[in-house]
Amino acid sequence: MATYSSPSALRTAEAPPGMRLYAIGDVHGRADLLHVLAEAIAEDMAARRCEQAVTVFVGDYVDRGLGSNGVLKRLSAGNFPTPIVTLRGNHEETMLRFLDDAETLDAWAVNGGLTTLHSYGVDAGEEFAQGGAARVREKFLAHFPQEHRRFLEETPLWAEYGGYFFCHAGVRRSAPLHRQDPYDLLWIREGFLDCGESFGKVIVHGHTPHRDVEDLPNRINLDTHAFKSGVLTAAALEGFERRFIQTA
Repeated sequence: MATYSSPSALRTAEAPPGMRLYAIGDVHGRADLLHVLAEAIAEDMAARRCEQAVTVFVGDYVDRGLGSNGVLKRLSAGNFPTPIVTLRGNHEETMLRFLDDAETLDAWAVNGGLTTLHSYGVDAGEEFAQGGAARVREKFLAHFPQEHRRFLEETPLWAEYGGYFFCHAGVRRSAPLHRQDPYDLLWIREGFLDCGESFGKVIVHGHTPHRDVEDLPNRINLDTHAFKSGVLTAAALEGFERRFIQTA
Protein backbone atom coordinates (compact mmCIF):
# COMPACT_ATOMS: atom_id res chain seq x y z
CA MET A 1 0.00 0.00 0.00
CA ALA A 2 1.07 3.57 -0.65
CA THR A 3 -0.27 6.76 0.92
CA TYR A 4 0.73 10.33 0.14
CA SER A 5 -0.65 13.87 0.36
CA SER A 6 -1.05 16.74 -2.07
CA PRO A 7 1.12 19.84 -1.72
CA SER A 8 -0.56 22.72 0.07
CA ALA A 9 -0.72 24.70 -3.20
CA LEU A 10 -3.50 22.37 -4.39
CA ARG A 11 -5.86 23.20 -1.54
CA THR A 12 -8.49 24.61 -3.88
CA ALA A 13 -11.59 22.91 -2.46
CA GLU A 14 -12.94 22.03 0.97
CA ALA A 15 -14.92 19.01 2.09
CA PRO A 16 -18.02 19.63 4.24
CA PRO A 17 -17.15 20.34 7.90
CA GLY A 18 -16.77 17.19 9.96
CA MET A 19 -16.88 14.91 6.90
CA ARG A 20 -14.21 12.81 5.24
CA LEU A 21 -14.79 11.98 1.59
CA TYR A 22 -13.18 8.92 0.10
CA ALA A 23 -13.36 8.61 -3.68
CA ILE A 24 -12.33 5.54 -5.66
CA GLY A 25 -11.33 5.35 -9.31
CA ASP A 26 -12.24 2.85 -12.02
CA VAL A 27 -12.27 -0.70 -10.63
CA HIS A 28 -12.88 -2.55 -13.92
CA GLY A 29 -13.48 -6.00 -12.53
CA ARG A 30 -10.58 -6.05 -10.08
CA ALA A 31 -12.48 -7.42 -7.09
CA ASP A 32 -9.15 -8.41 -5.56
CA LEU A 33 -7.88 -4.84 -5.55
CA LEU A 34 -11.19 -3.53 -4.25
CA HIS A 35 -10.86 -5.89 -1.27
CA VAL A 36 -7.35 -4.63 -0.53
CA LEU A 37 -8.39 -0.99 -0.82
CA ALA A 38 -11.42 -1.53 1.40
CA GLU A 39 -9.15 -2.91 4.11
CA ALA A 40 -6.81 0.07 3.71
CA ILE A 41 -9.72 2.49 4.10
CA ALA A 42 -10.88 0.65 7.22
CA GLU A 43 -7.36 1.04 8.63
CA ASP A 44 -7.32 4.71 7.68
CA MET A 45 -10.65 5.21 9.46
CA ALA A 46 -9.29 3.55 12.59
CA ALA A 47 -6.07 5.57 12.53
CA ARG A 48 -7.70 8.92 11.77
CA ARG A 49 -10.99 9.35 13.55
CA CYS A 50 -13.66 11.52 11.93
CA GLU A 51 -17.26 12.46 12.64
CA GLN A 52 -18.65 11.19 9.36
CA ALA A 53 -17.32 9.49 6.22
CA VAL A 54 -18.68 8.48 2.84
CA THR A 55 -17.04 6.79 -0.13
CA VAL A 56 -17.91 7.86 -3.67
CA PHE A 57 -17.12 5.45 -6.49
CA VAL A 58 -16.75 7.25 -9.82
CA GLY A 59 -17.96 4.35 -11.98
CA ASP A 60 -16.66 1.61 -14.28
CA TYR A 61 -17.03 -1.36 -11.96
CA VAL A 62 -17.28 -3.93 -14.75
CA ASP A 63 -15.39 -5.15 -17.86
CA ARG A 64 -11.74 -5.85 -18.64
CA GLY A 65 -10.78 -7.40 -15.30
CA LEU A 66 -11.95 -10.92 -14.46
CA GLY A 67 -13.92 -10.18 -11.30
CA SER A 68 -16.87 -8.00 -12.37
CA ASN A 69 -19.32 -10.38 -10.70
CA GLY A 70 -17.47 -10.05 -7.40
CA VAL A 71 -17.30 -6.26 -7.65
CA LEU A 72 -21.05 -5.92 -8.25
CA LYS A 73 -21.82 -8.45 -5.54
CA ARG A 74 -19.88 -6.42 -2.99
CA LEU A 75 -21.11 -2.98 -4.02
CA SER A 76 -24.75 -3.98 -4.48
CA ALA A 77 -24.70 -5.32 -0.91
CA GLY A 78 -23.07 -2.13 0.42
CA ASN A 79 -20.24 -4.22 1.85
CA PHE A 80 -17.74 -1.48 2.59
CA PRO A 81 -16.18 0.22 5.63
CA THR A 82 -18.22 3.42 5.04
CA PRO A 83 -21.56 4.26 3.44
CA ILE A 84 -21.11 4.35 -0.34
CA VAL A 85 -22.34 6.39 -3.29
CA THR A 86 -21.87 4.50 -6.56
CA LEU A 87 -21.91 6.61 -9.71
CA ARG A 88 -22.51 5.27 -13.19
CA GLY A 89 -19.65 4.92 -15.66
CA ASN A 90 -19.79 4.50 -19.41
CA HIS A 91 -19.17 0.77 -18.99
CA GLU A 92 -22.24 0.37 -16.79
CA GLU A 93 -24.21 2.39 -19.35
CA THR A 94 -23.07 0.07 -22.14
CA MET A 95 -23.87 -3.01 -20.08
CA LEU A 96 -27.36 -1.74 -19.29
CA ARG A 97 -27.99 -1.22 -23.00
CA PHE A 98 -27.06 -4.82 -23.69
CA LEU A 99 -29.48 -6.00 -21.02
CA ASP A 100 -32.25 -4.36 -23.05
CA ASP A 101 -30.94 -4.87 -26.57
CA ALA A 102 -28.89 -7.84 -27.77
CA GLU A 103 -27.81 -5.93 -30.87
CA THR A 104 -25.45 -3.82 -28.74
CA LEU A 105 -23.27 -6.86 -27.96
CA ASP A 106 -20.51 -5.76 -30.34
CA ALA A 107 -20.23 -2.34 -28.68
CA TRP A 108 -20.02 -3.96 -25.26
CA ALA A 109 -17.53 -6.61 -26.37
CA VAL A 110 -15.19 -3.95 -27.82
CA ASN A 111 -15.19 -2.25 -24.40
CA GLY A 112 -14.26 -5.40 -22.49
CA GLY A 113 -17.67 -6.93 -21.89
CA LEU A 114 -16.59 -10.49 -22.69
CA THR A 115 -14.71 -10.76 -19.40
CA THR A 116 -17.85 -9.62 -17.56
CA LEU A 117 -19.91 -12.31 -19.29
CA HIS A 118 -17.23 -14.85 -18.36
CA SER A 119 -17.35 -13.78 -14.71
CA TYR A 120 -21.03 -14.77 -14.68
CA GLY A 121 -20.33 -18.14 -16.27
CA VAL A 122 -21.30 -17.21 -19.83
CA ASP A 123 -19.07 -18.34 -22.70
CA ALA A 124 -19.95 -15.69 -25.27
CA GLY A 125 -18.26 -17.51 -28.15
CA GLU A 126 -20.09 -20.76 -27.53
CA GLU A 127 -23.46 -19.07 -27.00
CA PHE A 128 -23.04 -16.84 -30.04
CA ALA A 129 -22.31 -19.86 -32.22
CA GLN A 130 -25.56 -21.43 -31.08
CA GLY A 131 -27.86 -18.44 -31.50
CA GLY A 132 -26.09 -15.15 -32.08
CA ALA A 133 -26.25 -12.10 -29.82
CA ALA A 134 -29.80 -12.90 -28.73
CA ARG A 135 -28.62 -16.23 -27.34
CA VAL A 136 -25.75 -14.55 -25.47
CA ARG A 137 -28.18 -12.08 -23.89
CA GLU A 138 -30.64 -14.84 -22.98
CA LYS A 139 -27.93 -16.85 -21.27
CA PHE A 140 -26.58 -13.81 -19.45
CA LEU A 141 -30.01 -12.79 -18.16
CA ALA A 142 -30.40 -16.29 -16.74
CA HIS A 143 -27.17 -15.87 -14.77
CA PHE A 144 -27.34 -12.19 -13.86
CA PRO A 145 -28.83 -11.55 -10.37
CA GLN A 146 -31.71 -9.09 -10.18
CA GLU A 147 -30.00 -7.26 -7.34
CA HIS A 148 -27.02 -6.57 -9.61
CA ARG A 149 -29.28 -5.20 -12.33
CA ARG A 150 -31.20 -3.09 -9.84
CA PHE A 151 -27.92 -1.75 -8.50
CA LEU A 152 -26.79 -0.69 -11.99
CA GLU A 153 -30.13 0.90 -12.84
CA GLU A 154 -30.07 3.01 -9.69
CA THR A 155 -26.57 4.45 -10.17
CA PRO A 156 -26.68 8.28 -10.37
CA LEU A 157 -24.56 10.29 -12.79
CA TRP A 158 -23.05 12.72 -10.29
CA ALA A 159 -22.68 13.63 -6.63
CA GLU A 160 -21.62 16.81 -4.86
CA TYR A 161 -20.08 17.41 -1.45
CA GLY A 162 -18.70 20.77 -0.38
CA GLY A 163 -16.26 22.09 -2.95
CA TYR A 164 -16.10 18.78 -4.83
CA PHE A 165 -18.21 17.53 -7.75
CA PHE A 166 -17.97 13.82 -8.56
CA CYS A 167 -18.75 12.19 -11.90
CA HIS A 168 -17.32 9.50 -14.13
CA ALA A 169 -15.73 11.24 -17.10
CA GLY A 170 -15.91 14.98 -16.56
CA VAL A 171 -17.91 18.09 -17.36
CA ARG A 172 -18.16 20.84 -19.91
CA ARG A 173 -17.26 24.27 -18.56
CA SER A 174 -19.89 25.97 -20.76
CA ALA A 175 -22.76 24.39 -18.76
CA PRO A 176 -23.63 24.66 -15.04
CA LEU A 177 -22.59 21.59 -13.07
CA HIS A 178 -26.19 20.64 -12.31
CA ARG A 179 -27.16 20.87 -15.99
CA GLN A 180 -24.50 18.79 -17.64
CA ASP A 181 -25.28 16.59 -20.62
CA PRO A 182 -25.45 12.95 -19.40
CA TYR A 183 -23.28 11.95 -22.36
CA ASP A 184 -20.52 14.30 -21.20
CA LEU A 185 -20.69 13.04 -17.62
CA LEU A 186 -20.09 9.51 -18.93
CA TRP A 187 -17.82 9.99 -21.94
CA ILE A 188 -16.20 13.44 -22.25
CA ARG A 189 -12.47 13.87 -22.76
CA GLU A 190 -11.78 16.67 -25.22
CA GLY A 191 -12.88 20.01 -23.78
CA PHE A 192 -12.47 18.77 -20.22
CA LEU A 193 -9.04 17.23 -19.83
CA ASP A 194 -7.43 20.10 -21.71
CA CYS A 195 -9.19 22.82 -19.71
CA GLY A 196 -7.00 24.55 -17.13
CA GLU A 197 -9.67 26.87 -15.79
CA SER A 198 -11.93 26.43 -12.78
CA PHE A 199 -15.18 24.53 -13.19
CA GLY A 200 -16.63 26.19 -10.09
CA LYS A 201 -15.81 23.12 -8.00
CA VAL A 202 -12.98 20.61 -8.16
CA ILE A 203 -14.10 17.74 -10.39
CA VAL A 204 -13.26 14.26 -9.10
CA HIS A 205 -13.43 11.74 -11.94
CA GLY A 206 -12.00 8.69 -13.67
CA HIS A 207 -12.59 7.36 -17.22
CA THR A 208 -9.23 8.36 -18.73
CA PRO A 209 -6.44 6.00 -17.63
CA HIS A 210 -3.28 7.67 -16.40
CA ARG A 211 -0.12 6.20 -14.91
CA ASP A 212 -0.39 8.43 -11.84
CA VAL A 213 -3.17 10.35 -10.14
CA GLU A 214 -3.76 13.66 -11.91
CA ASP A 215 -3.88 15.94 -8.88
CA LEU A 216 -4.65 19.37 -10.31
CA PRO A 217 -6.15 22.61 -9.01
CA ASN A 218 -9.39 22.13 -10.98
CA ARG A 219 -9.76 18.33 -11.17
CA ILE A 220 -8.58 15.01 -9.74
CA ASN A 221 -8.34 11.99 -12.05
CA LEU A 222 -8.40 8.74 -10.06
CA ASP A 223 -8.21 6.28 -12.96
CA THR A 224 -4.80 4.67 -12.56
CA HIS A 225 -5.52 1.76 -14.95
CA ALA A 226 -6.22 -0.65 -12.11
CA PHE A 227 -7.16 -3.68 -14.21
CA LYS A 228 -3.78 -3.53 -15.96
CA SER A 229 -1.43 -1.79 -13.50
CA GLY A 230 -2.66 -3.34 -10.26
CA VAL A 231 -2.96 0.16 -8.80
CA LEU A 232 -6.44 1.06 -7.59
CA THR A 233 -6.57 4.55 -6.14
CA ALA A 234 -8.67 6.24 -3.47
CA ALA A 235 -8.60 9.90 -2.56
CA ALA A 236 -9.24 10.96 1.04
CA LEU A 237 -10.61 14.50 1.12
CA GLU A 238 -11.01 16.20 4.48
CA GLY A 239 -11.12 19.93 5.09
CA PHE A 240 -8.70 21.31 2.51
CA GLU A 241 -6.48 18.22 2.67
CA ARG A 242 -6.08 15.75 -0.17
CA ARG A 243 -4.50 12.37 0.54
CA PHE A 244 -4.23 9.35 -1.75
CA ILE A 245 -4.28 5.66 -0.86
CA GLN A 246 -3.19 3.12 -3.48
CA THR A 247 -2.96 -0.65 -3.68
CA ALA A 248 0.65 -0.57 -4.89
